[in-house]
Amino acid sequence: MRSAMSNEPMSSDSPSIVCKIATQQQWEQMQATGKLPPAPIDVADGFIHLSTEQQVPGTLAVHFAGQSGLVVLHIRVTDIEENLRWEKSRGGELFPHLYAELPVSAVERAESVSA
Repeated sequence: MRSAMSNEPMSSDSPSIVCKIATQQQWEQMQATGKLPPAPIDVADGFIHLSTEQQVPGTLAVHFAGQSGLVVLHIRVTDIEENLRWEKSRGGELFPHLYAELPVSAVERAESVSA
């Protein structure tokens, strides 16, 4: 994985898919407008919070406990890598953060989930 704020190419062991947990309403709005409407936490922090597929269960438990009507958007890294940064977050673990808008064209698939 790239180090925090690195512009180096991603290594071969880096994931090809990262995920964004969104509400069904955000997903529907994204499909209508072509881009993800920003969540309040994303606006406050200045980037879009993403997770690897392996980090999704923990992110659901910590930030979305008890919520229903959620969608996990599986996003192709190749479509966003220019603005993707791997930064330390929860427990010092590296998380993907997107410093740009998230276009619907980068979404490989959407999966309904509940926290």
